[in-house]
Amino acid sequence: MNGWKIVGGVLGGSVILAVGLLIGHFGISKETQPTWAKQLSKDVDEGFIQEFMREVDKESIGRYLRRLTQKPHMATTPADEDLVTVILSHWNDLKSGLDEAKEVRYDVFLSFPDKKNPNNVKVVTPEGTKKFECKHAEDHLTGDQNDTDIVQPYLAFAPNGTAKGKLVYANEGKLSDFQHLAAKMINLTGTIAIVRYGGTGRVAKAINAAKFGVIGVLIYSDPKDINDGKVNPNETYPNSWYMPPSGVERGSFKENFGDQLTPYYPAKEFTYRIKESEIKGLSPIPAQPIGFEDAKVLICNLQGSPAVDSWQGSLGCVYNIGPGFQENSEFNSSDVEINVYNKRTIRSSANVIGIIRGAVEPDRYVLYGNHRDSWVHGAIDPSSGTAVMMEITKILGTKLKEGKWRPRRSIIFGSWGAEEFGLIGSTEFAEEYYNKLKERTVAYINVDISVFANASLRAQGTPPAQNVIFAASKQVTTPLDSSLTVYENWKKHSNRTSPQYGLIPEMGTLGSGSDYAPFLHYLGITCMDLAYTYDKGVTKARMYPNYHTAFDTFDYASRFIDPGFTSHQMVARTAGNVLLRLADSLIVPLGVRDYMETLDRYYSKAEENFQSNLNTKNISLIPLRNAINRYKKACDTLEETIKNLKKTEETPLKIRMINDQLMLLERSFINHMAFPDKLYYSHVIWASRSSSVVTFPGLADAYEKAVLSDSQDDWNQVHHHLTVAITAVESAATTLERVTDL
Repeated sequence: MNGWKIVGGVLGGSVILAVGLLIGHFGISKETQPTWAKQLSKDVDEGFIQEFMREVDKESIGRYLRRLTQKPHMATTPADEDLVTVILSHWNDLKSGLDEAKEVRYDVFLSFPDKKNPNNVKVVTPEGTKKFECKHAEDHLTGDQNDTDIVQPYLAFAPNGTAKGKLVYANEGKLSDFQHLAAKMINLTGTIAIVRYGGTGRVAKAINAAKFGVIGVLIYSDPKDINDGKVNPNETYPNSWYMPPSGVERGSFKENFGDQLTPYYPAKEFTYRIKESEIKGLSPIPAQPIGFEDAKVLICNLQGSPAVDSWQGSLGCVYNIGPGFQENSEFNSSDVEINVYNKRTIRSSANVIGIIRGAVEPDRYVLYGNHRDSWVHGAIDPSSGTAVMMEITKILGTKLKEGKWRPRRSIIFGSWGAEEFGLIGSTEFAEEYYNKLKERTVAYINVDISVFANASLRAQGTPPAQNVIFAASKQVTTPLDSSLTVYENWKKHSNRTSPQYGLIPEMGTLGSGSDYAPFLHYLGITCMDLAYTYDKGVTKARMYPNYHTAFDTFDYASRFIDPGFTSHQMVARTAGNVLLRLADSLIVPLGVRDYMETLDRYYSKAEENFQSNLNTKNISLIPLRNAINRYKKACDTLEETIKNLKKTEETPLKIRMINDQLMLLERSFINHMAFPDKLYYSHVIWASRSSSVVTFPGLADAYEKAVLSDSQDDWNQVHHHLTVAITAVESAATTLERVTDL
């Protein structure tokens, strides 16, 4: 009995205390409210945002970038471990550090070339005489390429083996490209295909090739696609920003992101690992990247009919498709031989995590991340983003240490490891902290390559992020014209007409190209990726030209990509502004209405492309239209509630409830059962899609398959994926409706 009295007393006291606190908060005038009560209703401080932006120093960013790019720093190498120490020290600094910084390590499956037995590509006669060999390394054009730690060009996870056969040119290695060759009655069995970057993913080129009997693949960057046609050394780096003839793009050669042996589980020492033979999405045939000067030697000696105009490039000759070399060339009856000696191994890779604890809602997180590892020096990819992150954390850390600021919500910074091998560090982090991140994360900001070039902002994200990105970009001015905002400059370079807002900047969608992927596709967190980019009216380059090469150096960044680091500064100001708004705003600044345009567009495309056939199968799109209308009504109601909240004083719990609805909207589109064959892809709106129809991806792919087969089972799958889409939109609507409504 005494025990029950004690429990009752404690509970009673707790109730009295809670009532007292509420009376104190809502009954006492603002002038006499205690500090904690003021914090509960405090909104974002616009003055603080302006102060932050003024303090972003371009010279400081330049110094960080120089330090980060001193050495090549592939994942898990000594130079990568050195940067772990650098970032930990930065975030633990007594005067400008964060509340906490720590390493989180994973034992991950990686792939490296064999230094003692380098990969090679040769032209050999039937008797085995070597007639030509591609370069093993890029030319030493500046002192940077002399570093002995530069990795030989290779494709991580490309399988070992020797492949020898007649060479064929297969354009970009798309499935349609190989179908085109097969339609011309070219026997591809036992051949080696040479393909250019672009058009489809790296490993997809080899997977597609293998379906047609090709036994090996060479990949190169065509000057038409990367250099605006420039090929001469005096027109390329170090004389301009264009890739020099020996430049080779390295990369990861697999479909799925995350650690390949531990899908859905963090790669710890205790974790069960699948067999290598069970890994999906790897190439079944050897592959190797080469420079375009070597590709020219091979392609310009091919026999056969000329490729179609759309396949022609800028190597200075007519691209024939082969197979085999011209009889009157020095190679005549020779074959191409590829030898790959890559080694697969498990190594310890570190994420560095920095934390600023929130003052009011410490259990709500705003994530900000960028990977640390690179293929070589990585000045642009990823160190431009890391330098920006270090500048942002220095300024905020200083304010924190000086007691001038603490965010409403907690901020978590991530320096992810092993991203270049397929988003490994961020994915393992998402797996380890799955429930905590899913339940508590407001948004994720990714700033990987912060500066591709210096013309305009490029923002990608899910629709709710548009609102806060627009707000931030309107407050940052361009360096050449202080009257021109980043927002207006962005709109000038890339825009669209919105049914709701009129002419606005074009915000891109997110695929799986950087560390936002696991947070978006697996956890359903509102994500965005920010960068400065080039003017597409001036250059047609598909990427900044020295991407993943030994020429992506501090010299390259400081002379050709962003002289003076003013674009880095603008990205830091914009990303920092977004971060502060998400962390400090009383009501989370995510726009629920912006999903309506995506849903309307998806529905219109489905109706336009699918409706007539669906009618014959007794499958109706009307329930999907009804679900979208319900979503629109829920948006209107919630926005009206938010508008009224701003006019009156509401309880902190009601504000918290509204914020949770805004935060959880993205989660409502997650269905882990929707795409069982697609690792991690669970977002019903943004999952990968093979169909060319831009609508709900599961529905589009199922419809395309059903039309080809016309089997009842496949039409049942169309109905299934339509149900998935309807349920997701209904779920989004119920998330935004009043929580008491069912």
